[in-house]
Amino acid sequence: MAYAPQAWRDFAVTTGGLAGALTGLLFVAVSLHSGALNRSRSLASRAAQTLVLFVTPAIAAILLTAPQPGAALGAELLALAAVAGVTLFILDRRAGHDGGGEVVVRYIERASPNLVTAVLVAVAGVSFLLKAGGGLYWMIPAVLAGLVGGVTNAWLFLLKIPDD
Repeated sequence: MAYAPQAWRDFAVTTGGLAGALTGLLFVAVSLHSGALNRSRSLASRAAQTLVLFVTPAIAAILLTAPQPGAALGAELLALAAVAGVTLFILDRRAGHDGGGEVVVRYIERASPNLVTAVLVAVAGVSFLLKAGGGLYWMIPAVLAGLVGGVTNAWLFLLKIPDD
């Protein structure tokens, strides 16, 4: 089952729907606070990070449901991990870090759902290509990291938006 993408169709459909719904809610939140986000590079970068964390599982869901050879799926998962990882790294640098801040924020930044999500998608791709080490089962923690990390990131950046 770990190396049979067709067995993951229901997982992919559920993941895609959930990621799509969260992405839509993010767009509503961003549009309601667009003025504050336009004034703050840090807030805008955090919002963009959240978008990438939601879109990564959505794209992975599309890849899992597309009829294609196994080697293509593994390579696409690796490419998705690389693009998401680099994008999240750049956005994280642009956002900066609060020197002080809340204890919760510091722990979340250390746990870095950005890095975890990209690495787990890459592990799924490599493991799937090698047909060893768990294969697509790695997509479960990857999707969880992306979605939970995105929700947490959204909560943190929405808390930092000043009241107008």
